[in-house]
Amino acid sequence: MTTWRVGIDIGGTFTDAALVDGETGQVRVVKVLTTPEDPALGFMAALERGLAECGAGGRDVAAVVHATTVATNAIIEGKIARVGMLVTRGFRDILEIGRQIRSRLYDVHLQKPTPLVPRRWSLEVGERLDAEGRVLEPLDAGEVRAAVRRLRAEGVEAVVICFLHSYLNPAHERAAAAIVREEMPEAWLSVSSEVCPEYREYLRASTAAVNAAVMPIVSRYVDALELRLATLGATAPFYVMQSNGGVMTSASAKERPVYMVESGPAAGVIAAGAVAAPYNYPNVLSFDMGGTTAKVGLIQDGRLRLSTEMEVGAQAVTPLGEGRGGGYPVRTPVIDLVEVGAGGGSEAWIDAGGALRVGPRSAGARPGPACYGLGGATPTITDANLALGRLNPSFFLGGEMTLDADAARRAIAQRVAAPLGLDPLAAASGIVEIANAHMIGAMRLVSVQRGYDPRDFVLVAFGGAGPLHANALARELGIPTVLVPPSPGIASAVGMLVTDIRHEFVATRRLRLDGLAPAVLEALFADFVREGEARLTRDGVPLADRRMLRSADLRYHGQSFELPVTVPAGPLSAADVERLREQFHAMHERAYGYAAPEDPVELVNVRLAAVGVTPKPRRAPLAEGGPAATPALKGRRDVWFAEVGGFCPTLVLARGKLLRGNVIDGPAIIEEPDASTLVHPGWTAVVDEHANLVLGPSPR
Repeated sequence: MTTWRVGIDIGGTFTDAALVDGETGQVRVVKVLTTPEDPALGFMAALERGLAECGAGGRDVAAVVHATTVATNAIIEGKIARVGMLVTRGFRDILEIGRQIRSRLYDVHLQKPTPLVPRRWSLEVGERLDAEGRVLEPLDAGEVRAAVRRLRAEGVEAVVICFLHSYLNPAHERAAAAIVREEMPEAWLSVSSEVCPEYREYLRASTAAVNAAVMPIVSRYVDALELRLATLGATAPFYVMQSNGGVMTSASAKERPVYMVESGPAAGVIAAGAVAAPYNYPNVLSFDMGGTTAKVGLIQDGRLRLSTEMEVGAQAVTPLGEGRGGGYPVRTPVIDLVEVGAGGGSEAWIDAGGALRVGPRSAGARPGPACYGLGGATPTITDANLALGRLNPSFFLGGEMTLDADAARRAIAQRVAAPLGLDPLAAASGIVEIANAHMIGAMRLVSVQRGYDPRDFVLVAFGGAGPLHANALARELGIPTVLVPPSPGIASAVGMLVTDIRHEFVATRRLRLDGLAPAVLEALFADFVREGEARLTRDGVPLADRRMLRSADLRYHGQSFELPVTVPAGPLSAADVERLREQFHAMHERAYGYAAPEDPVELVNVRLAAVGVTPKPRRAPLAEGGPAATPALKGRRDVWFAEVGGFCPTLVLARGKLLRGNVIDGPAIIEEPDASTLVHPGWTAVVDEHANLVLGPSPR
């Protein structure tokens, strides 16, 4: 019996589903409009349609992996739980004070985000640990009990517990949690030493508060999806993408929803790595341009770059850093991404100074771009691409949706061209060029500003709009190769099906690396390994498919922030510890332009990722077809290219008819139902055995 593994990604504009045949590796893709009023409707619509097209039912589903923005959206929209917090006496205002990071540094009228826990529900209790985790003042159980009763009387739904130095000694937090469960069993509970067992009090409190604020929303959402899946007869495991590039069970998602706030973009980076892997490309720039934003990630030497901190609820962070400090920081492992408000639905508008701006505002799924014909009147990047001939109005979503080119041109003419005194085509070209500038800035931020040369990377482009813009971005940055996978518009959904189960563990242990005995470092990981093995056992992962990935956060003594280094597997030696130091010096040199080998190095955090390797889809090799792509030719149309300052006759080809070895010289457009790939003049696309398009400068 054929079984299908399903990945479903809910974006701001479209909901994508990828179904992979467990026997043949055949991939079926579905794309439907997102339903913002109830994302579960779009989820089920995509799933049911995909199963119907495969001639399958719910009982034929082997696993479902889901990426969602429900947690992020709840924060952005303020639709969160009523959250109370128990803190050490004297630390009531920890969320109010926050830290000195501002989204607009010199704006004296800037309003900080409203704390997720109102001050009246941040209650102090008697207890105190010192900086070594030793008890200075025992926990006052009576005060905890009185505080919990007060929170319950005021209708609080979720409770955060965050005590000083609990990352070193969680005993007081655990005792307080037991009292909460006794006095208020209906409450959702977020304990900081469990959610974020790291030093830096504000970050730990903020992470636990975000977790608590979305626990009821995520729990209800996941429960509703599981019920609907059961109604279809689908009893297969249900996994949720994490921000770190792994997946977790639905039960874990309900306990720690803060780990899934960037789940969709993370899947895209995983997909990019899988596309580049057969070529043995160690360095990959991941470029995902969807309907609302564009996301850029980086894989270096075959390893994902993970960050340990991000913000939830802020606007997209620009390459200049605008937006940082406007949200709620969370301290969890997350794939290092730069996000800008430059998606297909990003609006073009004139600011107060008369300058043309693009994004971060988005038309979303409804009303969407003007060309959707759903009531939108503001021009978007999609409208500009349509006006420039880059999109086929009768082949959007494979012909399921017809675009209104006249409406696009009208919106551009009225809202952009007329106010600026420009020709409408010049205005459309300007919209695209400004969007490209935003995305180039994001790519430079994730590469050049972190010590990497983009010319040493391959660009993997996907998302519904990514392949339209990738060639121009690569040309500007000097990137020699662009890879466009099949069905790029649903690549994130496909990426979910190549992800692994992943459990993260971290502990703060501040130790000098100088003279650190290897056995001491080994012992720091030992408890994590045992807990990781236990969790993977509960997940049903065979012993042969388990991996324990160790790392450590290091810094020079006296610094405020750390850099992560990889700790090798197996028993450690003194030479291994010395190599950690050397690795840190090299990373510091790359990141900041200098190293200080004479300065002492300090270990701050130890981390372990317990990974359960999952089955991966297998694609059948594409049939050989030779250089001529004549059978795939659909015709020609005029397309605007900024580098020639006007329209060029451009080949139009059907991607589904391309064969291995086909060579397409630009200018050309390669169309498929979920995306179109633009090949600029002077560039060539070659079809490889995996059905990828490999773009590079023309050899002739």
